Amino acid sequence: MNFIRVRAHGKINLALDVLRKREDGYHEVRMIMQSVGLYDNIEIVNLGQSATGKPEIDIDTNLKYLPNNENNLAYKAALLLMEEFFISAHILIKIKKMIPVAAGMAGGSADAAAVLKGVNKLFNLHLTNEELKKRGVTLGADIPYCIDGGTALSEGIGEILSPLPPMPQCIILLVKPPINVSTKLVYGKLDAANNEYHPDIDGMINAIKAGDLLEMTKKMGNVLATVTEAEYPIITQIKELMLEKDALGAMMSGSGPTVFGIFDNREAAKTAYNFFKESDLGRQVYLTDGGNGDERY
Repeated sequence: MNFIRVRAHGKINLALDVLRKREDGYHEVRMIMQSVGLYDNIEIVNLGQSATGKPEIDIDTNLKYLPNNENNLAYKAALLLMEEFFISAHILIKIKKMIPVAAGMAGGSADAAAVLKGVNKLFNLHLTNEELKKRGVTLGADIPYCIDGGTALSEGIGEILSPLPPMPQCIILLVKPPINVSTKLVYGKLDAANNEYHPDIDGMINAIKAGDLLEMTKKMGNVLATVTEAEYPIITQIKELMLEKDALGAMMSGSGPTVFGIFDNREAAKTAYNFFKESDLGRQVYLTDGGNGDERY
């Protein structure tokens, strides 16, 4: 085998709570993570033995502003495994980005997770997902989740994962406004010690286990939205418009700025999708199935 293709699925946070800032600078979180049907396509090609006797990695993406060197998380993921297992190959990583960049959907982490899985298979390293997660967390807190995907409770800095049943079937509308948000800046402005708002994570877990979509949407909440929405009112505007267009719930994902709406009616979801596609509120707009679905429009 000289090449492999892997899908890197984006995620949304159905609920996100920040418990405290740790002494090492990381924030301790409690989140419900959910994969969506929007994904980047990753292809890893083994071009043969490296001329230098060391790992040689080329990155090619469809977005010219993305780094194609060691500053790309996918590059770091490949290098991590290739150095550890003394793989002196020349590889090409092709990334076709569909997940919005700097959008609170773990696009970079998803790509890195896909590369870890791809390099593992391409070079027959036979590492388990658990072994990949232990390596992945050294590169980014969301990478362990992205290796498994699905619906999960995420704790610690994001590396302690407890799988949950799939979220109830629904349609998810994703709208990325024409702004970019720095996760580091959002967490930096969050006063975790004095924050009084905490979403009902346990209530959401119970709703997911019961297959109760309406109750699940009632439990949606994101502590980071208190920071990001204060800086960017367009996020609140998008949320309110989604609710006006019959979303059961609408919320910012991660540190933002992507907003997602949960619909139980496909026609209402398509109407909302068309509205945001025609407006100037969304730079990127997608409609995808939630739960076990994987359809993207």
